[in-house]
Amino acid sequence: MQLKIKILKFITINNIILLLFLFSQFISYAQEIVTVDSTGVVKNNDSLIENLVSRKDTVETFKRFKAEGISAVIGEYVILDSDIDKSYLELQSQGISIEDVTRCQLLGKLMEDKLYAHHAKLDSILIPDSEINQLIDQQINYMVDELGSEEKVVKYYRKNSMEDLKQQLFEVNKTIKLAGSMQRNIVEEVEITPEEVREFFYSIPEDERPIFGAEVEVAQIVIEPEITEEAKQNVIDRLNEMRIDIVENGSSFSTKAVLYSKDGSRKRGGLIEGIKRNSPYAKEFKDQAFSLLEGEVSEPFETEFGFHILFIEKIRGQEIDVRHIILFPEVSQKTINEARTKIDTIRKRILDKEISFAEAAREFSTEKETRNNGGQLVNPVSFDTRFDLTKMDPTLSAQVYNLLEGEVSKVFIDKNFAGRSYFKILTLTNRYEEHPADYVRDYEKIQSLALKEKQLRAIEKWQNKKIIETYVNVNEDYYECEFASDWLKN
Repeated sequence: MQLKIKILKFITINNIILLLFLFSQFISYAQEIVTVDSTGVVKNNDSLIENLVSRKDTVETFKRFKAEGISAVIGEYVILDSDIDKSYLELQSQGISIEDVTRCQLLGKLMEDKLYAHHAKLDSILIPDSEINQLIDQQINYMVDELGSEEKVVKYYRKNSMEDLKQQLFEVNKTIKLAGSMQRNIVEEVEITPEEVREFFYSIPEDERPIFGAEVEVAQIVIEPEITEEAKQNVIDRLNEMRIDIVENGSSFSTKAVLYSKDGSRKRGGLIEGIKRNSPYAKEFKDQAFSLLEGEVSEPFETEFGFHILFIEKIRGQEIDVRHIILFPEVSQKTINEARTKIDTIRKRILDKEISFAEAAREFSTEKETRNNGGQLVNPVSFDTRFDLTKMDPTLSAQVYNLLEGEVSKVFIDKNFAGRSYFKILTLTNRYEEHPADYVRDYEKIQSLALKEKQLRAIEKWQNKKIIETYVNVNEDYYECEFASDWLKN
């Protein structure tokens, strides 16, 4: 059973390594550059050698450092020693301890990814270039927000041009997408029966069963200060003035976006690239974008996020590049005071037992997502109503940590995505203390663990089969590694 638990832990470690490896491809590096690895990342060889060779948990036979040595070849993909070194730097740059992460683990993960990508191509799994380009645009936009300009991003990553950087990101993202699609294909038909869940749980010795941390179910009532029609009209008038100046006087839309827009795109002159009909933007936003011709500017319109005007920068088939300006109506102190009085009154009525928390949420809460469910919050990770106190949003955790079941919190002030303040009260509808896994009480969690183990077995079976069918060559420096799969074809 310990092997089973270790396997589950290894899944978690691998997932962490993968997520950090992928995300931090595009964030920051702390070393000066001397050489460049296969993904275009540079490093100081001397300090890197000193750091890595001193580790006791790396491969014992790794006695020498090769600046561009090949660690492994998987099908058409080559993995360099420097790719592994880069993975360590990426983990460290994210503040993650590398104490228990070995070169063997990182190489094993890299080889898995390349095996998935290799067979995804053989199985004709297609990833549209437009999908990758949209992801690259998001990554570039993030980096521009962090560093200030495209020129600084290009310089920071030591590329000759933005096109060079985008080409690098394209290759990296293509491999990632192929690997992810292949892995999903392997496990998508894996299902778990109730009997398999039962066998999984009762095969774990009682003293080795997992301990589930304290969890809570939380409901809230939100009261937002009212936005008056006058405030809305003021914003619409301002946007109309901008539109007239752009359309009739030839003023720059991007300049006005930089000066006046209230979201992160203002640094790019309001530019949002690669919008498709299924992109995750407000319906009203997409309706406007796809109703205009290239070069046209929309009339002011409203979404749940604020009031906008759009400029169509470029139409590329089913994709559109737009620039937008978004403004938020001002909230008066009078309506803020009225909202505070309202939530104080609601809280008092709940405490006086005049109305239940759930009834008050349905009747008064201004939060559309939760009010019809009595204010019940849904965990955005697990999509159920339980929150692990140690993993939930720190602000929310602090607000409910000391609440008793059924107790109503004091009034809190939070801010929404538009930066406007609102008032809320919370209650714990259920509290589950830390406890050893119980088959009935924790069935859904146990089912999830059992399914993950079955999926892992399916992946291992697929990997071992494909390793035999695939050209695999691992450098002798790594022959002492204990890989999860038979990469050495022993």
